[in-house]
Amino acid sequence: MDIILVVNAGSSSLKFEVFTIEGGLSRLMKGQMEGIGTAPHLRVKGADGAVLADETHDPAAVPDLPAAMNHVGAWLREQHPGTLAGVGHRVVHGGPDYERPVLLDETVLADLERYVPLAPLHQPNNLAPIRAIRQFRADVPQVACFDTSFHHGHSAVADHYAIPEHFFAEGVRRYGFHGLSYEYVAGRLPELAPDVAGGRVIVAHLGSGASLCALSAGRSIESTLGFTALDGLPMGTRCGQIDPGVILYLLDQKGMTVHEVQDLIYKESGLKGLSGISNDVRVLLESAEPAAGFALDHFVYRIGLNAGMLAASLGGLDAFVFTAGIGENSPDMRARIAARLEWLGAKLDPDSNARGDLVISTPDSRLRLLVVPTDEELMIARHTLSLIRA
Repeated sequence: MDIILVVNAGSSSLKFEVFTIEGGLSRLMKGQMEGIGTAPHLRVKGADGAVLADETHDPAAVPDLPAAMNHVGAWLREQHPGTLAGVGHRVVHGGPDYERPVLLDETVLADLERYVPLAPLHQPNNLAPIRAIRQFRADVPQVACFDTSFHHGHSAVADHYAIPEHFFAEGVRRYGFHGLSYEYVAGRLPELAPDVAGGRVIVAHLGSGASLCALSAGRSIESTLGFTALDGLPMGTRCGQIDPGVILYLLDQKGMTVHEVQDLIYKESGLKGLSGISNDVRVLLESAEPAAGFALDHFVYRIGLNAGMLAASLGGLDAFVFTAGIGENSPDMRARIAARLEWLGAKLDPDSNARGDLVISTPDSRLRLLVVPTDEELMIARHTLSLIRA
């Protein structure tokens, strides 16, 4: 049986899914090695939800991502001895040159290394498993699928910053992220909601990373994320939109180093920084601490504010789509956000929202409210299959 492995690597976790390609793509299993270097734990479930692995490992045996990749690879070879036809990777930043998924070689890898400063939380971890697989299975084709690709094609007006033009030519521009998620949702809308799929839609990818994307006839025309994955909405640990003068103040007046500021705005801000409690919306919703409520209020306020900006870019709005961890699973947060969209004509149906139906707005709502689960891994598998068969 020929299979495709999809890899999504983070700083302390390695998520993976396996798809068979016989008779069309079909998911076989999904798993995660978390706590890498501290308390490694492998969990794997089959397509039917059955637990295939639940293992704790010695931190010394799984100290880093390459070791985790080796361990997962050994487990897969033992438990599922199929033929590995290709590996697809989520790579956050494709820079100005990569407008679509690409087969990986040393030249492409060297290009992608240049974008590490633009996505320091993600890019190094995205590239580490690629290197590990090339070392042990150089014969297996690997494909990089970029979170930035879906946003290529924005107008020059949308993608420029108001700084001298030569910076844009050097790659300092607005890219947008979460593109694999938005690409999947945009592809689902013609089937799920054909009456709005060709219109003006905002998709809200709300998870630990969060952003909004404006779709016109299924194409991205604007995003709340820009040059890096820091802009726009506050996120789990990232600050979102911030006056550049604040950064200058921290460097000049507070004497912070560049690395200290980077850690602050990437790892200690957002919901975690505002609440002082957690970056997890579920924890904040259960907390009675005023700071937890304030952090959530700020999050919802900024979503409403940015939705207005994207509605302006579209010249109006026909639908608002919730997706990703918070968007798909939190009726409470959907209700709070929908209340911020009432001026755009949104009327929430509480019962539909509680059930997590596809459509959670009332029949007379001028703005359609929808919940569409995303599937970035399936999107990566599709791109990978397409390229290895080309």
